[in-house]
Amino acid sequence: MQTIRHLDPLKKMVNMLHGAGRRIALVPTMGALHAGHMALVTQAKAIADDVIVSIFVNPIQFGPNEDLSRYPRQEAQDAALLADAGITGLWLPGVDVMYPQGFATTISVAKLGDGLCGAARPGHFDGVATVVAKLLTQVQPDIAVFGEKDWQQLAVIRRMVCDLDLGVEIMGAPIVRDNDGLALSSRNAYLSRDERSAALSLPRTLQTALAQIEGGAAIAPALAHAKTTLLQAGFASVDYVALVDATSLETLEMLDREARILGAARMGSTRLIDNFPVRFKK
Repeated sequence: MQTIRHLDPLKKMVNMLHGAGRRIALVPTMGALHAGHMALVTQAKAIADDVIVSIFVNPIQFGPNEDLSRYPRQEAQDAALLADAGITGLWLPGVDVMYPQGFATTISVAKLGDGLCGAARPGHFDGVATVVAKLLTQVQPDIAVFGEKDWQQLAVIRRMVCDLDLGVEIMGAPIVRDNDGLALSSRNAYLSRDERSAALSLPRTLQTALAQIEGGAAIAPALAHAKTTLLQAGFASVDYVALVDATSLETLEMLDREARILGAARMGSTRLIDNFPVRFKK
């Protein structure tokens, strides 16, 4: 595995791989790697000749009161995991490489990035879209793999790639869960033991609402009851529980297309998200 921190050696490696006719997959991450990230790497290795993983804690997707300064960073441990996984390259740029002095361009994906998590985190998805566009331009992969846990992020990236004709296939990878059902996340490390136990209410409550809706229950009451259940379970606040179109993220009042049930809530100071696909009868 080659670890690269600057653009010139990255371009040299990418040009060499493309010149040899190699198919490149990119797995973008913010580090603090866990089994969910490594599942993305495994999926990428199955569909490409070479895998490049990026680690960059992107400052422009964090709000002023969010956890940029304490976001977990474990570069040596992450590098060892990736070396053992047999990837070709680790792209590890600094902030000065990604956003050099005078940097002034951002990307906004209207509508898709405004609601849901975007409503609670203004500007977040502009930061996500900007850094992903830069990573795709730098690495020039044939395919990029993203986890489905942040379904809104995946939808935003797919729209951006389509709108800007970037020519990269975007592949979603299923959510990886702990044995008890909690979706793996780097931010789970913030949870105390009691908070970790109470956080299980998020996937369980979403699954209950999912079963009700698939069974024909009225959507609005099912979602409202889910919010109440989360608050009673110990969540400090609930940003949303929503049923949305799986592609456009449009809020649905009836189950008549491919859909997703999404939830975001705060356990203590830690914001957790989760989602599940919703079946509908054609």
